[in-house]
Amino acid sequence: MGSTSAQNSEGLGRRDVIKRSAAIGLITVPTMSFLASCASSDSGSDKKAEKGKATEKNPLGVNASAPLDFVLFDGGFGTEYATDAVKGYEKAFPDAKVKFTPTQKIQSELQPRFNGGTPPDLIDNSGAEQMDMGVLAGKKQLADLTPLMDAPSFDDPAKKVRDTLRPGVLEMGQLDGDPVWIMYYAYTVYGVWYSQTALDKLDAQYPEDWDAMLALCAKAKKKGIAGWTYAGKYPYYIPFSLYPFIGKIGGREVLDAIDNLEPNAWKHPAVKSAFEAYFELYKKGYILQGTPGLDHIQSQTAWTEGKALFIPNGSWVENEAAKTTPKDFQMKVAAPSSLDSSDKLPFGALWASGGEPFIVPANAKNPDGGMEQLRIMLSEESSKNFTSKVKSLSSFNGGTDGLSLSTALQAGVDALAKAGDNVLNPRLQDWYVELQKQKIGVGVLGELMAGRMTPAEAVKKCQEFADATAKDSAIKHYKHQ
Repeated sequence: MGSTSAQNSEGLGRRDVIKRSAAIGLITVPTMSFLASCASSDSGSDKKAEKGKATEKNPLGVNASAPLDFVLFDGGFGTEYATDAVKGYEKAFPDAKVKFTPTQKIQSELQPRFNGGTPPDLIDNSGAEQMDMGVLAGKKQLADLTPLMDAPSFDDPAKKVRDTLRPGVLEMGQLDGDPVWIMYYAYTVYGVWYSQTALDKLDAQYPEDWDAMLALCAKAKKKGIAGWTYAGKYPYYIPFSLYPFIGKIGGREVLDAIDNLEPNAWKHPAVKSAFEAYFELYKKGYILQGTPGLDHIQSQTAWTEGKALFIPNGSWVENEAAKTTPKDFQMKVAAPSSLDSSDKLPFGALWASGGEPFIVPANAKNPDGGMEQLRIMLSEESSKNFTSKVKSLSSFNGGTDGLSLSTALQAGVDALAKAGDNVLNPRLQDWYVELQKQKIGVGVLGELMAGRMTPAEAVKKCQEFADATAKDSAIKHYKHQ
């Protein structure tokens, strides 16, 4: 991706005429202040496991008897896929004791361990209490995963692990330069999720432009059905459709400029147009009443109950909402609707990228074991198990052959094929967590979607927050290479 600022103000067509507005928001997350003072000492280094002998079956030289401490975020994907992978580790190293801990409180439970220099060996750093990985890397708290990437893959020793990953996954974990700090295990398709059954009842197709979206929402409203809902308490879900909408309108360079914290990036006409479009959903009463007070589960349940047609989300939603999803729901995902014919990118452009970030702490006692557990998880067998169990693609480039895919998963595969080269990957959510979640998300975009802030005010506030982050010398800054 490039890093141009893209100040094009021409060719915006209908977006200059009709007032609309769009909004995003992000999860309410505890601040990451502890990481700012997180020790970068080697206080745990003298307790590291001794290196084992590297062999064809143990290319990373894992100490066969060293304990492994694995902490997993217990969220939309559940824990079964990981416990199955742990069995693979225990089979390879029967003398190693594996401590497996699922939790939803990643930061609060691991903060004392990072500060004390005794973090786990492998962490699924996800969820509402996700630790800021940009800060972790900047404070030298993460191990470089390059040895894992250069190791022989689990299934084919002639291939390195890095050569088995889906496009963009490796680069996402690099942050800045060559070291690989994060292994994103899931491959997430973000977009607008819907029920084909619900659309069929309205004799409708998924709307590929904004006029059609508004017309369908109006039709649904007459039937007592809302057009949209979202996780109002955690409005960070809205960017999953809004950010690619912005990129579609103005080109990927607009999103790159936002990621790069370039001056006036948020003031690009594409941002204003997208904000105005989503705000129109609020103004016309197309948002499910009470949505700002709903959490992610409640909003998903309202959606699966047929109270709203559309919800911005990621491909974990199929598994997370399984208990409330009717058998005839026909869950699907699509790229955000285009704004109009002057969009820079075609309708199929969407956001898809690595998700579910795994890290190995620099002060881990058994970092080789943590990497080996990831190598096992990136096998074809483990990948297929993940896809079967949680209805989501993994970052292993394959793993679907012979599987019977659900309508949701097949829709994701089809959406990726339609996108082709127009797959977007905004980086704010992993480069600047506090900026994305607390400031732009909760502080601005959640307010915008609830009608408590105008699009113009939202643009101004987003730019102010981005500028403050850019000027903060205590924050490590990243740019698209």
